[in-house]
Amino acid sequence: MSDYHSQNIFKSFKDLEFKDTVSHQCGVTMNDSVEARAIAELMATKPGITVTYLPAMIRVDGEGRITFKMDEISEALGREITAQTFEISTSTHYGRMVTIDENTVVLFGNMDEVMDFVSYA
Repeated sequence: MSDYHSQNIFKSFKDLEFKDTVSHQCGVTMNDSVEARAIAELMATKPGITVTYLPAMIRVDGEGRITFKMDEISEALGREITAQTFEISTSTHYGRMVTIDENTVVLFGNMDEVMDFVSYA
């Protein structure tokens, strides 16, 4: 089994300290599916990404920001995936999700960084 399959970002409650509760982490949780496995396997090759396989779910977590490129995911999946269908594949996420363009979805763990992509009318 590959290392990324056995990594786990979760700590038991008794091992948590206050400093562990504030972070710039971000990530997605996906129902286990063909799409989710393709996304997870691709993202596991990226530096700083942790993939955790759970019963019926897969988590992809990172620090600061995670960039999902639809063309890379499409190639790994063997068919086209759009930013919209990517969002459907992700059951939930934490961090701020921003669709930069039709090929790029970024999750930001640091809310200050996302301000460059938010405009106020």
